[in-house]
Amino acid sequence: MTESKINLKSKLESIKDYWSPKVIAELNDYQFKLAKIKDEFVWHEHNDTDEAFIVIEGSIEIELESRTVELSKGEMFVVPKGAKHKPIAKGEAHIMLIEPRDVKNTGDIENELTAKNDIWI
Repeated sequence: MTESKINLKSKLESIKDYWSPKVIAELNDYQFKLAKIKDEFVWHEHNDTDEAFIVIEGSIEIELESRTVELSKGEMFVVPKGAKHKPIAKGEAHIMLIEPRDVKNTGDIENELTAKNDIWI
């Protein structure tokens, strides 16, 4: 936990891998995570929590079973708990995620895109 201000740009510069969210702050039981993303992720769901996506740079799409949500820089979307979704970035995008501590980025799926939790930068 930090008691000083956080510079998102400098934190993002330290991230080298795609689809590997890093924690930058906590608020009660929620974590603020930064990630660089590119190409397609996997279909997954979080059965116990909503998940907020905030686009800092670039643009992304979040495919849901019934529609696709397009997000540009400065926009956000909350994926409701239990909703199957797949984030996509056609070019590199920088995002912030807000979700409870210990949420696995791939939901119930375990694969090569599953990131370690609680990695702080």
